Amino acid sequence: MVKQTAGRDNLGDFAPEFAKLNDDVLFGEVWSREDKLSLRDRSLVTICIFMGKGLVDSSLKYYIINAKKWNYFNIVKEVYSEEIKEKSKEAGTTHGGIFGMGESNVDYAKYFVGNSYLKPLNIPGESAVFLANVTFESGCRNNYHIHHATKGGGQILICVEGEGWFKEEGKEVVSLKPGDVVTIPANVKHWHGAKKDSWFSHIAVEVPGENAYTEWCEPVSDEEYNRLGE
Repeated sequence: MVKQTAGRDNLGDFAPEFAKLNDDVLFGEVWSREDKLSLRDRSLVTICIFMGKGLVDSSLKYYIINAKKWNYFNIVKEVYSEEIKEKSKEAGTTHGGIFGMGESNVDYAKYFVGNSYLKPLNIPGESAVFLANVTFESGCRNNYHIHHATKGGGQILICVEGEGWFKEEGKEVVSLKPGDVVTIPANVKHWHGAKKDSWFSHIAVEVPGENAYTEWCEPVSDEEYNRLGE
């Protein structure tokens, strides 16, 4: 174990006896006893005590450095992943452009490959037109689908952040970026989503139509998706 000198380095001139007790007794004799607990276990126990008492200071860093050499912190990262995501939102590192990314799109998750988020921009049924900001994580795309209508109908996409793809069945794929607008007629089979290396957000405008409904079809396979841009 590396000899502890922090006490003498910081308090040697001001409090030499305290520095000696800290370095030689507390760390040199008590903390360094390998026959009781390993350095890993001692560090983890100490971290738990610090956290339980709400104590966060510079000395905590020493124990974290010793503990992180083991795989425990990968588990901690997994457990706290949702909290980390929330902190990222608070720090302004979320996606979705000026409209925000909204909540996880759980109701339609079965129609997407990857994770998407939905931010309604008006209340459904409040007007004839419903708008929502849809955000796709990189690599995410929705299934092929058709906006059916006997008159009118269809959808308009207004791209607001990142880069994505739009693909109408039987036609070449279209690369999308902020400011692009895609008009999708009724009864046309298509899909849209993010590129592999970019998040993507667009406002989806549901165009009113008679007997309008959406038919969800097959997913976009990895083979088809990975060929895009080649």
